[in-house]
Amino acid sequence: MPLEKVVETDVLVIGGGMAGCFAAIKAKNKGVKVTLVDKGYVSKSGQTPFAGGFLVFNPEWGHDLDSWMNQINNFGEYINNREWTKTILEDSYSRYKDLISWGVEFLKIEMPQSKSSYPKRVTEALCIKENMHAGILRNQAVKSGIEILDRIMITDLIEQDRKIVGAIGFPTDNLDFYLFKTKAICLCAGSGGFKPHGAWPIANLTSDGHAMAYRVGVEITGKEFEDYHGHSSNSRLQLPGSKSPQIPPRIGLWGEVPPGHMKGQLFNSEGKEIIIREDLTPAFEANEGYWPFRDEKGNEIRSVNGAAPGLAIHTAEGILPTNLDCVSSIPGLYAAGDNLATMFVGAFYSVGGGALANASVTGTRAGIAAAKYAIQTEKPKLDENKLIEMKKTLFRPIERKGGFTPKWVTQLLQNLMIPYFIMYIKNGKRLQATLTLVEFIRDHLVPKLTARDSHELRLTHETKNMILNAEMKLRASLFRTESRGTHYREDYPRRADPNWLAWILLKQENGKMKTIKKPIPKEWWPDLTKTYEKRYFSRFPGEKWKR
Repeated sequence: MPLEKVVETDVLVIGGGMAGCFAAIKAKNKGVKVTLVDKGYVSKSGQTPFAGGFLVFNPEWGHDLDSWMNQINNFGEYINNREWTKTILEDSYSRYKDLISWGVEFLKIEMPQSKSSYPKRVTEALCIKENMHAGILRNQAVKSGIEILDRIMITDLIEQDRKIVGAIGFPTDNLDFYLFKTKAICLCAGSGGFKPHGAWPIANLTSDGHAMAYRVGVEITGKEFEDYHGHSSNSRLQLPGSKSPQIPPRIGLWGEVPPGHMKGQLFNSEGKEIIIREDLTPAFEANEGYWPFRDEKGNEIRSVNGAAPGLAIHTAEGILPTNLDCVSSIPGLYAAGDNLATMFVGAFYSVGGGALANASVTGTRAGIAAAKYAIQTEKPKLDENKLIEMKKTLFRPIERKGGFTPKWVTQLLQNLMIPYFIMYIKNGKRLQATLTLVEFIRDHLVPKLTARDSHELRLTHETKNMILNAEMKLRASLFRTESRGTHYREDYPRRADPNWLAWILLKQENGKMKTIKKPIPKEWWPDLTKTYEKRYFSRFPGEKWKR
């Protein structure tokens, strides 16, 4: 029988990246007991160690809030949450000062302007020197007196009387059972993909936080807006479970192009030169055959979207916040970073360094709010019968004598979801066909997942969460019958204003996934008296960039 270990704390922070470290440190500063847990190693897992850009807004540096807001509103195609956009910009300088006080060094680099594809940008990002922030974040957490638990996977939240009172999990190297009794939880576990073999460091991110929140009835949003990062045939592959390449994302925007990233002259299958844009262009070129590309030595390689399939654009997907304190719809549950859908940039990731700025700001707000809630909340009493059932569910794959391996089921999922014609160039018939197969995997294969040890047990839970993520992405993509940002429907190739000036919420009701349209405030709409062409800088083949 697995040993049972009970951890009692005031605030439990799940996920140890930028958002999680900020949440834990800021909560601890309020005088409460804080436990920080990660299924990897706090500060070294997820995307944080590879991120280098940090967006900082500061009027004293000559920055103009209205100009920055207008840029993000336009590039985000008018469905960014303007309250969060303004909040993150205004709070970013304080978080920048926090990092400096902890020992992080920055290099100031202006984001270059594209010569032809994009309108002029006004935002700037700072580069964190040599990606030094990860270790510093952990050191600061240790100095603050936070209890850190590495390599423990949290599988489920405990919801009781419509509030969060705890969580359960197990170590990734043995079969002990961990029970966390807490007054508040900050979910900061990152987003997730389908364990792609691309050069983008998300192999250990499997939408665990989104899945846990969804299962207790929290609304999830933003799943239809695809991450568009590309890779090429000469990129260093990041295989699941391997050490990720130490390449700062988006570094190409700063003039340096590391090995394996796109550099040189690009042509499509018709021999026409292609201008690189940060959108779905590679997928459209792949749809015409493939995208030939010459490297500096004249060698032909292929380059397409899909370095991080399963991931949505930063800040778009995750738990729907009910206010600017990062509160979910269930008392006691807070979220930050890529677990929180601030919709800071809307339907298109247009600001370099925005993800880290968003993570630090939301982590701070979530941690402070969770601590205040914990101070006012009594110690929870847990339902023992419910805990027994949750424990059985957690370890069921170990107890099975036969079934399906998580490796095989994951491969099935990858074969369904990763092709460019499913999640990048979308069509209602293909989406529905894929959803039918994903539903079969969910209903028939997931209940029969089997594991031989703690390693495979982790994989079974990750596989279950990835399948839920796939269902969310397919249902959201089917529901949004238009094209906007990085969501492209070839059967609905244009934006549909004002009908789809809205967010899509996904919520579990009676065991079924319900899709809900939530219109954005009318005052955030674009000027509908302007022509379609003047409202948008188009990002789709066949449509020129126009004001």
